Amino acid sequence: MLPILHIDVRWLLTQHEIALPDQPVISDFSALVAAVARHRVDPPRLGVDSDPAWRAAALLHTLVLLKPLPAYNVRFACAVTISYMHASGEGLDDPYGELVELTKELAAGDTDVFAAADRIRSWRL
Repeated sequence: MLPILHIDVRWLLTQHEIALPDQPVISDFSALVAAVARHRVDPPRLGVDSDPAWRAAALLHTLVLLKPLPAYNVRFACAVTISYMHASGEGLDDPYGELVELTKELAAGDTDVFAAADRIRSWRL
């Protein structure tokens, strides 16, 4: 088993540069700080393990809701989720469009971070 990957704001900024090289603006750095802090919570609630899928879901949920960028927040959040899982040693094979659909459900309040983590777990390779 790989050690737990804790990312920092610098890691998120690097992911931003990779995912959106033509969009260099971060409009709310506090959203990045919140995402970093949230993904480190262990355990997120009683009886729930904070595995890479939960940590990726926490990043996804936080970035989608807090919108650190003036635009393209869904693209950024999806890229961070995929990158985090990969960096944690777990690949994702989500059906086409499902990760974007998950972000829409999170943004609308139709699902929560724990259900998102379950979905991400189901897409692991």
